[in-house]
Amino acid sequence: MEKALILITAYLLGSIPFALLVGKIGYGIDIREHGSGNLGGTNTFRVLGVKAGMIVTCGDMLKGTLAASLPVLFSVHIHPLLAGVCAVIGHTYPIFAKFRGGKAVATSAGVMLFYSPFLFVSLLTVFFIVLYISKYVSLSSMLAGVYAVIYTIFFTDDIPLMIAVSLLTAFIFYRHRANIKRIVNKTEPKIKWLGGK
Repeated sequence: MEKALILITAYLLGSIPFALLVGKIGYGIDIREHGSGNLGGTNTFRVLGVKAGMIVTCGDMLKGTLAASLPVLFSVHIHPLLAGVCAVIGHTYPIFAKFRGGKAVATSAGVMLFYSPFLFVSLLTVFFIVLYISKYVSLSSMLAGVYAVIYTIFFTDDIPLMIAVSLLTAFIFYRHRANIKRIVNKTEPKIKWLGGK
């Protein structure tokens, strides 16, 4: 029973739609009706600006961190990554927002922040390097996931981490299907708030 409660709580944490809340409370708009309609940090940056985007991204990330920490906080014998994955599912298919959520990136990163801080920092580094060069948030997210898979396979012996990272990365690619098509067609929007060419 305790295990089920932890996993359900992790899902509910993941389901908190920060983009929707920030949009409605702070700006009086439903972000699902603007931009890509996605309940995530990238769409918030585009529609509401950097301040709102940072708030949403941090919120989405920290709910993954908190969810992964639940088994430790309550001394329940569940792998933290399993609770973290439940939060990612909640973020992507949130019960509080008609199961229309984000693309799993920030919440997945938040899970790694709790479970493997070094991997989290190196993921951020890869993400921002690719973002600086390409200006594509979607491409940066996917390539950071690819890096995580390579890192866990060749530089760790943590089987649960390898499985979780591989599944989360595959899920991120799945959620970015439309972005991949736009990148290939050169119609994917580029960010304008980061320096470089």
